[in-house]
Amino acid sequence: MSKQYETGNAKNVANLQKLIEQVTVYTAYNPPVDNLKIVNLNTLYTNSLNAITEVEEKRNANKNAIHTRQQAYLNLKSTSTRIINQLEILGLSEGVLAQAKSLNNLIQGSKKKKKEVDKETGEEKKTASTSRQSYTQLADNFSKILQLLATIPTYNPNLEELKLVNLTAYHTTLVESTKNVDITEAELNTKLIERNKILYENGTGLYAIAQNVKKYVKSIYGATSPEYSNISKIKFTSS
Repeated sequence: MSKQYETGNAKNVANLQKLIEQVTVYTAYNPPVDNLKIVNLNTLYTNSLNAITEVEEKRNANKNAIHTRQQAYLNLKSTSTRIINQLEILGLSEGVLAQAKSLNNLIQGSKKKKKEVDKETGEEKKTASTSRQSYTQLADNFSKILQLLATIPTYNPNLEELKLVNLTAYHTTLVESTKNVDITEAELNTKLIERNKILYENGTGLYAIAQNVKKYVKSIYGATSPEYSNISKIKFTSS
């Protein structure tokens, strides 16, 4: 969502307060419609302001979760490579070592593209990368390495961070970091829906009510009155 759109939401709420302050001093302002009454306009302002605040809180929580995940994955590639280095000195069968290296290649994103040559031009065709680099896929491939390590009795490194129990804990951190991103994103989306309903719901949202306030003032004071002129200048956007 663009920064301009977010600024527009805040501007609408700020302008609602300005509109309320203006019509409050109009002695003839006594609308027969409940949602145009001053008390309800104030409630709408409070709800709108809270909705915007809650969106920003959830947005910041999501940003923090994304940053935490990025930090958690920083050492994944180097850790995976260090595991392979450990395996290479254990005298394992070529099949087991090849399986481990294949999984490491997926984590490193270094699996080579299959070259295809255009028969007409003789030039190499560009193909989609076979690398699987999403966070979930990276964690999944790392999990497969750990599953492989569990079948190798001779894998018993001296370094604490490379011991299987600690690698397993690290994998849990990776999985949980992505889970937290998903949770905070879902919470943010929920608050965005709630905010948009409060601000832009047809007939009952801030935008619609602000327009009706203007129409009511126009009806009681006239289109050329200074009262209407004052509030007609207060701008609201529909999205």
